[in-house]
Amino acid sequence: MLFFACIGMSYGQQAEIDFKKEVHDFGTIAYMGDGTYEFEYTNTGNEPLVISNCKGSCGCTVPEWSKEAIQPGATGVIKVKYDTKRAGKAFNKSVTVSSNGETAQKVIRIKGRVSEKPVTASAK
Repeated sequence: MLFFACIGMSYGQQAEIDFKKEVHDFGTIAYMGDGTYEFEYTNTGNEPLVISNCKGSCGCTVPEWSKEAIQPGATGVIKVKYDTKRAGKAFNKSVTVSSNGETAQKVIRIKGRVSEKPVTASAK
């Protein structure tokens, strides 16, 4: 009986990451434009949240995040930068976020299209 009581006491004692929004649509971004978006999140659990890793689906999608623990109720951001030198292409990229949260992995996404590379007038 004591064993079950100890388990019951620790139940629910965990961090949890809750994103304000999990998908960001840039629409059309200018060639070489700003492909950066900050995903805001809150630790909705009752233990400190530690993000151990964020991995982009390719080298063109680079995440940055704080290595500091986020206290219960506090917020943080994961900055995701897309390489906008890929002219005329639509993109739909993901970042896998690994943490000590109750949901150990969450996926956030960016999507949009990069406009065509501007044509420069040739010298005559």
